Order: sequence, then structure tokens, then C-alpha cells
Amino acid sequence: MFGGLVTAPSNSPHLRKSGSRPVVFDLATGEVENGVEEDFSHSMETNDLKSASTPMSTAAMMPSPILLWRFKVLLFFFWGFSCCKIGWDSVMRMSVDLRDLFLYEAFLYYNPLLLVTLMVWLWGINLWVFSQANVSYAKIFDLDQNHLTHREIWKCATWMTIIVPTSMTAYLYLYSHGEVSLAASQPVLLYCAVVMILIFPFDIFYLSSRYYLLRTLWRIVLPLQAISFSDFFVADILTSMAKVFSDLERSVCRMVHRQVATIAWFEADSVCGSHSLAIPFVLVLPYLFRFFQCLRQYKDTGEKTTLLNALKYSTAVPVIFLSALKYHVFPDRWTNFYRPLWLISGILNSLYSFYWDVTRDWDWSFTRIFKFSKPHIFSHLLYGRKWVYFWVMGSNLVLRWAWTYKLSAHLRHNYLTVFAVAALEIFRRFQWVFFRVENEWNKMNSKTNIQLSEKDLTEEEEKLLVSNEHNV
Repeated sequence: MFGGLVTAPSNSPHLRKSGSRPVVFDLATGEVENGVEEDFSHSMETNDLKSASTPMSTAAMMPSPILLWRFKVLLFFFWGFSCCKIGWDSVMRMSVDLRDLFLYEAFLYYNPLLLVTLMVWLWGINLWVFSQANVSYAKIFDLDQNHLTHREIWKCATWMTIIVPTSMTAYLYLYSHGEVSLAASQPVLLYCAVVMILIFPFDIFYLSSRYYLLRTLWRIVLPLQAISFSDFFVADILTSMAKVFSDLERSVCRMVHRQVATIAWFEADSVCGSHSLAIPFVLVLPYLFRFFQCLRQYKDTGEKTTLLNALKYSTAVPVIFLSALKYHVFPDRWTNFYRPLWLISGILNSLYSFYWDVTRDWDWSFTRIFKFSKPHIFSHLLYGRKWVYFWVMGSNLVLRWAWTYKLSAHLRHNYLTVFAVAALEIFRRFQWVFFRVENEWNKMNSKTNIQLSEKDLTEEEEKLLVSNEHNV
């Protein structure tokens, strides 16, 4: 049993080097050459020392993850302070008469990307909560295995948070120091870089996720196919970013007509001025996309509720165009006739949208969200708390009223107020996402349970039929 000839594996790195002969020894007789045994034990000790010393030296050279994270946070705050200091000093160098107009233009170029950055940060929080609550958002949105996690979303948001304010600071600094041509190139380069990253055809920068987003946007613009959950979910988010599309149109218009960092844009009646007819048409586009999606759903399913949903989106159209009429009618005509119509349409749109959010999109299904699989402070504070649902419904109603302000072009004199209202609308949509996805997840689970019960009933019926065929 123990007297056979045993040959060590020839590919073992501890027994031989490349090209050497295998070591053979007899266990029964115990006659092993002393030189071979000594060499073997010496090589084993040497390898153990090398394997033990290499990780220790590498670990000693590399900083700890906590220290590295603290260094990144410190560097991030130093960068933020530098941008604020340089931007403030640059603005103070300008004359008081042009300061507000210049800041209005700067916000016009960078406001859309700042709001998109905020949306990406909040979307990462949504995904983190879904992962903690075991809500399979990948199954809901029909994502592949390479979909982005909340950590990767936050990484993208971090880079956006760094790049956009840096470009804005460079724009302020260059313009205030007389480098007008270089200042005008900053927003142009930033917008071109964003477009190039989105359409870059090579397998970098999350190619599959970028193309998934572009494909979804194409399906939203042309709803020629059956509407999936991700299609109308993204379209709903786009309605909250109507102000972003409006500012994008005006920014691109000024870039095309070479009005960046010039006094041509000061005139309200210019090609890209605040009285342009393109503003209400761009504002209404997300609602039209969602409106045609509802009509497509009615064609495919025949459900009348989709027509009621389409009616909800159509109520935003009068708010937008009645507001734009202020710049194209006499002031008395606006005050006595169009302004009351604008107020009535705004109230109707806000109340109808609030009703639909609570009863249809959420379906009063405040049951599972914030119930984390592991103990967590957020789960303890938010899950099952009545104040959370009262807060969500109350803030949703108030921010729906602010939605009217966002859609009304004639109220956009204070760019900081408009930016704050647009940011609050994105926050409202961030809250809406939790309960809308939860509602869809509950529906999917109920359908699965119904299908399983029907399958069990069918199997039981087949067993009964087979048993009745036997002769007793």
C-alpha cells in the first residue's frame, strides 16, 4: 500500500523549476537522497519567505483605503473652495450694471448640466435603496448583466460635479480678465465633450449603458413600437426636466449664432432672446412625447385609463403657451383675459397631476420600500413611518404648484429662483421614483404569483384526469 513508487506532479512550482527532472522517492524504504531533501526544504523555506514578504512590502507601500478616501474628500473640498473663490473674485471684477446679465448668461449655459448632475446623484440614491430593499430594478427595467450599479452611477456623478463647475469657473475667470474668445469657447467645448462621450462607439465609458440610454431616448421620440416600462419611466423624468431642454435650446442657439459672451443676447427680441417662439415649443416636447406614448398604449392594450393619462399630459400645453403669449399680446389683453386662463390651467394641471401620482402611479402601495434586508439607520427612520407618506404626498402637492412656475416663461426673471424651483422639481421626481418603481415591482410579483397558482391548478387537474382514467 505504502510501498509503491510515488511520482510528484511535474508541474508543481515547489518541486522543480522549468526544464528540470521530477523528484522520485520511495516511501517504503525511506531512501531519499539527502541532497535532494535539503534542496527541497531549502527551496520551500525560500518560497515561503518570498510569499510572506511580498504582500507585506506591498501592503506597507499602499495607503489604507480609509486614508485614501479621506484624502480624496479633502481634495474634493479644496477644489470646491477654489472654484467658489475664483468665481466670486471674477464676478466682483465686473461692473455692477453687467454683473446680473452676465451671471444670467453663465447660468443659462451651465444650469442644464448642473441639473442633470443633480438628477444623476439622486438616481444613484434610488438604486442604492432598491438594492438594499431587494427590489430587482434590473428586472423591472429589463437591464442586462452589465448594468450600472449605484456606485458606478455615483462615480459618473462625481466626475460631472468636477467638470461642469470647473468649466463654469474658467468661463467666469477668462471673461472677467478680458479673454472673451477663450471664455466663449468653454461652454462650447463642454457641450461637444458631452455629445462625444454619449455617442462614442468604442467599448469605454460604459458603452452598453450609454447605448441603452440613447436607444430609450430614440424610442421616446418615435413611439413606433410597444411601450415598455423603461420607455415611459424615462419620459416621465424628462417632463421634470423641461426647463433643462428649454435652456439647452437657447444655449445651443447662441453657440450656433456666435452670441456666447457677447452683448447680442441682451436683446430680448433677438434670434435667441427670451421672447423666442422656440422656448414654448421646446418646453412642451416632453409632454407631447408622453402624450403620444399614452395613445400608443391605448392602441396596443385598449385600456381607457391610458387615455385619461394622455389627458393629464395635455393639460400642461395651455400652461406653457398661455404664459408665452404675454410677450406677443398687449398688456391689457394679457391681464384681463389670458392671465386668468393661465391661472386656471395651472391649477387644473397641478391638481390632476397630483391625483394621478397618488392614485395611479403609486397606487397607494406604500408597503415595502425602505425595508432593507440588513439593519440600517435609514430603514429604521423611514420604513413604516406615517410621517414619510404624509411628507411625500404634501411635498408632492406643493411642488406640483411650483411646477407651474417652472413651465411659465414670463416668470423667469430671477435665474436663481428658477434654478431652485427646477432643482426642487427634480427632488420631487426623486421621491416619486421610489413609489413608482415599488408599485411596478408589486405588480410583477402579483402576476408571478397568479401564474404560479394557475400552473399548480393545471397540474392538479391533470392528475385528477389521469386518476379517473384508471379502472377500480
